[in-house]
Amino acid sequence: MDLRYPVGVFTYEGKPAVKVIEGWIKEIEELPHHLAEAVKGLRDEQLDTAYRPGGWTVRQTVHHIADSHVNSYTRFKLALTENNPVIKPYEESKWAELHDSKLSIDVSLKLAEALHRRWVCLLRSLTSEELARTFRHPESGDVRLDAAIGMYAWHGRHHVAHITSLRESIGW
Repeated sequence: MDLRYPVGVFTYEGKPAVKVIEGWIKEIEELPHHLAEAVKGLRDEQLDTAYRPGGWTVRQTVHHIADSHVNSYTRFKLALTENNPVIKPYEESKWAELHDSKLSIDVSLKLAEALHRRWVCLLRSLTSEELARTFRHPESGDVRLDAAIGMYAWHGRHHVAHITSLRESIGW
């Protein structure tokens, strides 16, 4: 298994069917629960263990998910209220080094739970026209909201698998 991509890489092959989008939204809805289960019972030294050589610690990964999904939620709102807005990328690796990434993971678990409740409410309200709206990423170009839903469903699975794969390999 590739430790960087334990669930494979995200692929988007054109406009997805409604059932596919609904499945992705369900994954986003369930992520806070799966994340909490993945880290349940871990001690500080375990939380401060990298999931792969050169990778983030479990603690940094939990905080990264919260950071990333807050940014995504904001991007969705921008795309729904502006015409193809240019979003601001951020240096994920540098964010993971900031002091707040050393906090208890409970802070980000609670943030993810609240954020995902709002995000899923928004996602379930989107019309087919709204799902086709876009934002512009300066490095990768225009991103459709339906594709972004799939990408963030994958993103959650991807990072939970980093944690669960580490637990399995070490026997935690």
